[in-house]
Amino acid sequence: MSFSTPIEDAPQTSVYLCDSSGGKKYHYSKGCRGLSNCQHEIIKVSLEDAKKRGKTLCGWE
Repeated sequence: MSFSTPIEDAPQTSVYLCDSSGGKKYHYSKGCRGLSNCQHEIIKVSLEDAKKRGKTLCGWE
Protein backbone atom coordinates (compact mmCIF):
# COMPACT_ATOMS: atom_id res chain seq x y z
CA MET A 1 0.00 0.00 0.00
CA SER A 2 1.36 3.42 -0.95
CA PHE A 3 0.86 6.50 1.20
CA SER A 4 2.40 9.02 -1.18
CA THR A 5 0.31 12.01 -2.19
CA PRO A 6 -0.22 12.56 -5.92
CA ILE A 7 1.31 15.84 -7.13
CA GLU A 8 -2.06 17.31 -8.08
CA ASP A 9 -3.39 16.71 -4.54
CA ALA A 10 -0.31 18.07 -2.76
CA PRO A 11 -0.74 21.45 -1.03
CA GLN A 12 0.77 24.49 -2.73
CA THR A 13 4.23 25.09 -1.33
CA SER A 14 5.39 28.11 -3.37
CA VAL A 15 3.69 31.49 -3.46
CA TYR A 16 4.37 34.94 -4.92
CA LEU A 17 4.95 38.24 -3.14
CA CYS A 18 5.37 41.83 -4.23
CA ASP A 19 8.87 42.56 -2.88
CA SER A 20 7.97 45.91 -1.31
CA SER A 21 7.88 47.10 2.28
CA GLY A 22 4.10 47.64 2.08
CA GLY A 23 3.13 44.23 0.65
CA LYS A 24 0.88 42.31 3.04
CA LYS A 25 -0.43 39.43 0.92
CA TYR A 26 0.81 36.27 -0.76
CA HIS A 27 -0.55 34.91 -4.02
CA TYR A 28 -0.75 31.38 -5.45
CA SER A 29 -0.50 32.69 -9.02
CA LYS A 30 2.07 35.13 -10.41
CA GLY A 31 -0.73 36.44 -12.64
CA CYS A 32 -3.12 37.16 -9.73
CA ARG A 33 -4.92 40.46 -10.14
CA GLY A 34 -3.86 41.33 -6.59
CA LEU A 35 -0.29 41.63 -7.92
CA SER A 36 -1.24 43.87 -10.85
CA ASN A 37 -0.32 47.09 -9.00
CA CYS A 38 3.05 45.81 -7.78
CA GLN A 39 5.70 48.39 -8.69
CA HIS A 40 8.52 46.19 -7.35
CA GLU A 41 9.85 42.76 -8.23
CA ILE A 42 7.45 39.83 -7.84
CA ILE A 43 9.32 37.09 -6.00
CA LYS A 44 8.62 33.38 -5.48
CA VAL A 45 9.00 32.12 -1.91
CA SER A 46 7.82 29.15 0.12
CA LEU A 47 4.40 29.38 1.76
CA GLU A 48 6.13 28.91 5.13
CA ASP A 49 8.46 31.87 4.43
CA ALA A 50 5.53 34.08 3.37
CA LYS A 51 3.73 33.31 6.63
CA LYS A 52 6.91 33.97 8.64
CA ARG A 53 7.03 37.40 6.97
CA GLY A 54 3.50 38.06 8.25
CA LYS A 55 1.78 37.78 4.86
CA THR A 56 -1.80 36.59 4.51
CA LEU A 57 -3.64 35.10 1.53
CA CYS A 58 -4.80 37.55 -1.12
CA GLY A 59 -8.56 38.11 -1.22
CA TRP A 60 -8.67 37.46 -4.98
CA GLU A 61 -7.44 33.86 -4.56
